[in-house]
Amino acid sequence: METQQIEIDRLSLTTDFYLVPVGRPGEPNILLTDFMTIGRDPVCQIRIEDEFVSSRHARVEKKTGGYMIRDLQSRNGTYLNGSRITEAILAPNDRIRFGETVFIFTESPAETFDLVSKNSAWADQLRRLPIFASTEFPVLITGPSGSGKEILARAVHQKSSRSIGPFISINCSALSESLIESELFGHVRGSFTGAIQDRKGAFEAARGGTIFLDEIGDLPLSLQPKLLRAIENSEIRPVGSDRAIETDVRIVAATHKNLGALSKTGAFREDLYYRLNVCHLKPPQLMDRLEDFDDLLYSFAKTYRVRFSFAAIEKLKEHKWPGNIRELKNLVARASAYFPGKHIQPEDLPSVLETPVVPETKEESKEPLFEAGAGTNGSLIREIEREMIVRRLIANRGNQRATARDLGMPKSTLHDRIKAYSIDIKQLPIDRAETDETPL
Repeated sequence: METQQIEIDRLSLTTDFYLVPVGRPGEPNILLTDFMTIGRDPVCQIRIEDEFVSSRHARVEKKTGGYMIRDLQSRNGTYLNGSRITEAILAPNDRIRFGETVFIFTESPAETFDLVSKNSAWADQLRRLPIFASTEFPVLITGPSGSGKEILARAVHQKSSRSIGPFISINCSALSESLIESELFGHVRGSFTGAIQDRKGAFEAARGGTIFLDEIGDLPLSLQPKLLRAIENSEIRPVGSDRAIETDVRIVAATHKNLGALSKTGAFREDLYYRLNVCHLKPPQLMDRLEDFDDLLYSFAKTYRVRFSFAAIEKLKEHKWPGNIRELKNLVARASAYFPGKHIQPEDLPSVLETPVVPETKEESKEPLFEAGAGTNGSLIREIEREMIVRRLIANRGNQRATARDLGMPKSTLHDRIKAYSIDIKQLPIDRAETDETPL
């Protein structure tokens, strides 16, 4: 086991890393070696024609813990993710600026794979991406989890006039309702417990650049009107502040949910949905673009230094790939760790393939959330919804108005669900003395 861990560590140190130029189409990615100087001087390994870059501006050096960047007392400084630094250890997707020249530090420059496709339908959509990027309109990216939505969002940013500005990503499902407002709009000191100083939110941090709102379908209903006002009026109000701040950002949002269906049930604001859905991209599932499978696999295999036999590749194409491109990338990474230096054969695949815990049937995958007239003996989604309604009814002592508000749906819709699921509120363990609404 110890020998295997040492091998995994060795592989991580031999992974290739690149500096990828931002906003300069046609310029090649730079493969980093153990030691490289950066500047305008012709003797520098990375030469930059930028009047704001010093002759010997900075250097990148490979250390045991990764790559370190060091400023060489340059005139205008070296900036890492917007902050001026003297030296720092680089992390994947770090943004580095020398003068007016920007690079992204990454181990996977091939992750722009989603910008080309042999699948005709997806290729038609990708041809629209540069056109979308050249505008200031919001872009909505919908599609299954793992299909490359964040990569598309970064591509929109990098091909836009805002590419030299920051790209700030916020995952709307990863934060509590109390925190996400502060993350988006910032807060002032003393506005809530723990707010010991003023803090800028994503709208301020992304000034001149792009905000990527991932999993926008999970944004709490209470915050959706505030986001709508921020987009329409180009201004925000930090938590606890009485002063509005003008913004300058481009919005790209993504979700795996059907926002159109959610907006019709009241679970997502219809006006916000139409405001976000100006330019629309919908990446397909991996199973619907198998024409690209070989290219995707080879790009990941090159990154992780692993080889697959033809028979193994053909066997992989029989897998359903519920996790899409993300699952494929993880499989290749896992294969490089489990079988270092080996040519992967079909018999090796069971060790690295993920098996879904609950396989999703074709019928269930097409079933819309909150389907009208659904019964209690239907799909897993309907069973979960029924249980959720019962729990909220009990918590709200039978109050349907409060329950509808908690569930993010109109009261009339909740009434229909109660009837469709044959929920008898009188039989629920509710203290009738404290019920302020007569159940139907």
